[in-house]
Order: sequence, then C-alpha cells, then structure tokens
Amino acid sequence: MKKLFVLVVMLWITSVAFAQNTYKAVIKNAQTNQPLAGATIKVTTANITAKSDDSGSLSISNIPSGSQIIQYSYIGYQTKMDTLTFPLNQDTVLIVSLEPNEEDEHLEEVVITATRSSRTIDNIPTRVEVIAGEELDEKGNMKPGDIRMLLAESTGIQTQQTSATSGNSAIRIQGLDGKYTQVIRDGFPLYSGFSGGLGLLQIAPLDLQQVEVIKGSSSTLYGGGAIAGLVNLVSKKPTEERQLNFLLNGTSALGLDASSFYAQKFDKFGITVYGAYNKGTAYDPADIGLTAIPKFDRFTLNPKLYFYFNDATTLSAGINATTEKRIGGDVEYVKGNGSASHSYFEENKTGRYSSQLELDNKIGENQKLTLRNSVSYYDRSIGLPNYLFSGTQVSTYSEANYSRNGEKSEWVLGVNFLSDSFKEDQNSATALRSYNYNTIGAFAQNTWNLSEKFSIESGIRGDYHNEYGFFFLPRISGLWKINEHFSTRLGGGLGYKAPTVFTEDAERIQFRNVLPLDVANTKAERSYGSNYDVNYHTSLFDGNVGFSINQMFFYTRINNPLLLTAATGSNLAYLQPKGNLDTKGMETNAKITYSDFKLFIGYTLADVNQHTRGASTTYPLVSKHRLNNVLMYEVEDEWKIGLEAYYFSKQQLNDGATGKSYWTAGLMAEKLWERFSLFINFENFTDTRQTKFDTIYTGSITSPVFKDIYAPVDGFVINGGIKLRL
Repeated sequence: MKKLFVLVVMLWITSVAFAQNTYKAVIKNAQTNQPLAGATIKVTTANITAKSDDSGSLSISNIPSGSQIIQYSYIGYQTKMDTLTFPLNQDTVLIVSLEPNEEDEHLEEVVITATRSSRTIDNIPTRVEVIAGEELDEKGNMKPGDIRMLLAESTGIQTQQTSATSGNSAIRIQGLDGKYTQVIRDGFPLYSGFSGGLGLLQIAPLDLQQVEVIKGSSSTLYGGGAIAGLVNLVSKKPTEERQLNFLLNGTSALGLDASSFYAQKFDKFGITVYGAYNKGTAYDPADIGLTAIPKFDRFTLNPKLYFYFNDATTLSAGINATTEKRIGGDVEYVKGNGSASHSYFEENKTGRYSSQLELDNKIGENQKLTLRNSVSYYDRSIGLPNYLFSGTQVSTYSEANYSRNGEKSEWVLGVNFLSDSFKEDQNSATALRSYNYNTIGAFAQNTWNLSEKFSIESGIRGDYHNEYGFFFLPRISGLWKINEHFSTRLGGGLGYKAPTVFTEDAERIQFRNVLPLDVANTKAERSYGSNYDVNYHTSLFDGNVGFSINQMFFYTRINNPLLLTAATGSNLAYLQPKGNLDTKGMETNAKITYSDFKLFIGYTLADVNQHTRGASTTYPLVSKHRLNNVLMYEVEDEWKIGLEAYYFSKQQLNDGATGKSYWTAGLMAEKLWERFSLFINFENFTDTRQTKFDTIYTGSITSPVFKDIYAPVDGFVINGGIKLRL
C-alpha cells in the first residue's frame, strides 16, 4: 500500500510539472499594440519553435524545467531575447511587444500626399507606389541628371524615346501614351501640353524626397489628363538639422552632372535651394554618324522659402527655373564641322520657369485650410534644316481646399481654376496651332474607416472646360486588411483628356505638317478604368527570410481616342474614328529579403489594342511582356551593390514591322562613409543597342527619315562620382 501511494504521488508531480512547462504568449507591435500573426518564437536551448496565430497568440508545450532562452522574431521587427525559468505559473499569458526595426519604421512613416489625404502608405485605400529613401538614392546613382531611369525601372512603367538624336522621352503607364499621364510637383500640375516636351529630361532627383505613382484613372484628384495615372514629385522640405548635399558625376560618354542641395529650418523661416549644371557631349557608339546622346548644356535653380508665422500657419514660396540648349543630329555638324554632306541637326532651346505659392492654416486640431497658386512659363524652339517650330505656353493653377480629419472619417473639399494658353510663333505659312483653355472645377473626397480592417476612399469632381464642356468624375477605392499577412484593394473611376496637338506621335516628327485641331468637330477623350490587387507578406525559416508579393490586375478603356492620321498632301490631322482604345493586363511584384540581400522581381503584362470601325489592331511601341529583376546587397552605412536585368518583349512598330525582343543589364556599387560616398554604375553592360539588330533611319544622312526607337541607342555607358553630405 505504501509503494502504491508513492507511485501515485510521483505520477501527480510529473503531470503537474508537465502542465507547468507550457508557455503561452501574445505577440504584439510595440507601437500600435496590434497583434502580429506569424511571429516566430524559439526556445533556443531546447530547439522548440512555434508561430503565432491571427490573434498573435501561441502556446508551446514540453518545455524542460530550468532556465530557458526564448527568442522572438518577425520580419521587419527587431529580434528580442528573453530568459525564463520553468516551470511557470500555468495561468500566465505573457504579452510580448516587438519593436519595428529602423528601416521598416521609416517606411511606415511615409505619408502619401498625391491622394490629398494625410495617411501612411499602408493605410490608404487607393493603391499608391512610392519611390523614397534609399531606393530613390540608389536609382539616382544610375542617372543623376534626370528621372527617366527612376521611373523606367518600376513595374508597369516604360519610358519611350521619341527622338533618335535629341533623346526626348515620354512616360507610358500600363502601355498608354504619355499624354495620358499627369505629372505634378508637390500637388501643382506643371508638366503637360507643350511643357511636357523634354520634361523627363529636365527633372533631377537630388531635391526629391519621394516619388508617388498612382496607376489608373486619377482625373478626380487634380483634373483632366490622368487617364493612365498620376506621378507626384514630392520635394524635400527644410528640417532643423542642416542638409547640405553635393553630387558630382561623370560618364564614359563625356557627360557631366554637378548639383547641390541645401535646406535648413530656423525659428520663423526655412529655406531650400537646389542648383545644378548638366552637360552632354555628342556621342555615337554605333559609328553611324548620328548622335545617340546629343550635346547639351542645362542650368537649373530652384529656391524656396518657408515662413512659419505660428504653430498653425505656414507660407511657402518658390521658383523653379531651367534653361537648356540641346543639339543632336550629324555628329560632325554638332561638333562644328558642318558641310553640305554633314548638315542634319535637331536643335532644342528651352526655358522653363514656374512659381509656387502655398498657404497652410490649421484650424483647431483636425482641420486645415490650404490655398495654392502656381504660374508657369515655358518657351521652346525646335530647329531642323529648313524648318522651325517654336512657341510659348503660359499656364496657371489656383486652388483652395478645406480638410477635416476625424476619428472615423476624413474629408477634403475644394475648388480650383486652371488656365493653359499656347501661342505658336509664325515661322511659316502653316496654320497656327495656338489654343487658350480654361477649366474650373470643384471636388470632394472622403476617406471612411468602417472598421479596423476595412476603409473606403471615394471622391467626385465636376470640371467645366471652356471648349469641351462639363465632366463628372467619380472614383472609389476600398482597402480590406484581411489579416496580418493579407490585404487587398479594389478601385476605379472616370477620367478625361482635353485634346491638344502635343502627343508623342507629333513629337517624333517635330510637329511638322501637323494641322491644327478642328475643335468644333473634336470631342474630349473620356475613360473609365479599374484595378484590383492582393498583397501578401510573411516570414520564413524562423524569421530569417522575408517574403512579400503584390498581384494587380488592371483595365482601362478610352473612348474617342485622338489619332494622328494622313490628310491631304503631306499634312497630318487629328481624327477620332469610331472606336476605342483599351489596355488590360497585370503586374506582379515580389520581394525576398535575407540578411543583407534583397531580391526584387517584377512582371508586367500589358495588352493594348486599338479598336476602329470594328477592326482591332495591336497598339504600337508597347512591350506586352516585361521583366524587372534587381538584386541588392547592402551593408548599412558601408556598401550598396546592385545587379539588375530587364527584359522587353517584341513591340509592334508604326510602320507595320515588329521590333526584336531584348535584355539589358546593369551593375551599381557605392561605398559609404560618414560624410561622403563614392559610386560607380555600369549601365547596359550587355551593350544592347537598336543599331546592332535594326536600323534607326532610312534615306541619306543629310535627310534621314527616322524609324521608331524601341530599344536603347546609347549602349554601354559607365558613370560614377562622389556624393558629399556636409
């Protein structure tokens, strides 16, 4: 009987010990107190692991008695270690808070301004892509003089070169022409119509804080012109800590970029100043006698002042000024050795000047009144042998908006007035293509948090255009945070574009023989579109590998598309044949992180078709399939090394031919110190050039007729330089 009693006691002690060695915890974000699903806990001394569920809870059994080391990890958060002595009280459920690591904490603080709201990127229903911070800095190393590379390396965006010898390029989002994309700066529409010419070549990244891209119809936000999407360039602002940056870059094609940026906030005022000089030298890697890179000299000065009258009122006033002389064509002519056999040239002279004035006044804790005004002047001349096209564009933008940010709902209400006047110089007997447009609009936008997981952003706009009448533009987007890993967005809206002669088709021929618009018989282009995307992110292999993927599907249809077609004689006219233009497809973006490595993979499917009188044709100069691959190795504050490869599928050309598919590849490296860094970039080291597998012109070199440019023409170019942070 005594032995039986001892056995029962021992069994009871064993069972109690087993129950006590079960560990229960809830894992949360230390800043938001939200549960973290999928966080990994490892008992390192016993090699036992578990993951938290959707509520952040977990339970681990069979933990040996004694002192045990517990490791908590989650992708994007700082790993935490703790030492616990088992057995614990069996009723204890520990709350474990993990801190976001510095990099992800910075990303969470990215506030989107393009949608007029004041939300972080993770909490906004409208799908927005942001290029900021280190990514913006890295892309700036590749082409410090302009933003072509910065945009072209994003999934779903393609930069299309419109001139073989001057390098002029336009942006295509989801396969649609650049005229359907609205480019704004700090909320001011500045680059459209005539001023859109050479725009991508004259915007440098050094003074940009971030670049925001909204794909799909966005006309409700800032008015007409954003059928394919919206690009918002956000300038750096002064901070109490002085910012003084210098960049000096040189290229193997004998190019030079020298720029500087200064910003500082004082007690009652602040200042930012950006200045740059960019130089290009005539460059002909194919040895065909024509410039792949033109000769150019560009000067830029952007000063801006901030006045902080009190904690509630801020006034900012700035000027952007750019002048440039650019000449391409016959290399000998460009070098000053022109003759009867070396006489072809394309010369662009531009002057771009704009002012921005903004007054912000906070009314209480959650209300704000904003007044904006900008005036832009753009002067450009295009000269060729026996031909000159020139003119000036004066445009203004004025806006007043009121915003109110409540606990559940955020409102933005406003009115705006936009004027756009183009005056062509009389250089020949050709009819002038001048115009004078005025648009007045009113808009309302609401962002509503139905719950912690679901929010809706909706908006309406009414625009009245003096030539093309009234437009009603609704849009709506929804965000559903399914759990810690999954979220999804669905959005769509209407858009419109007021016709002008300034399109890529006309730019390719320098507007020669393009007739004025017949406004009385021309309608505005109208569109509707939508996109749907799913996001997933998680950690793998005990939190050592981070994985995220975004899958988006899109569709946009444009009614009454304006097409440049042959008219009488050698003239060209804009007509609107019965039909439509549509683009449909998908974008896939995946990111894998491990230790100091990051791998980005992007795929774009863009199926763009022109439907005219019952017939359907493939839209020219669109890569239906495109791949983006970037591998980054980064040791914080020490090294950045990036390898990239891009694939473009075959493109339909305007002459009925089909261009070849091709790959390009690049390698970038940067060594960082506390106050300066050295960088080098091997751009297109595969030396992919259209001149290797296709011709770029027909006829003689004194009177060339250029074909579509669908692949690089400058080939392998090395650039490198130094960046100073004083």
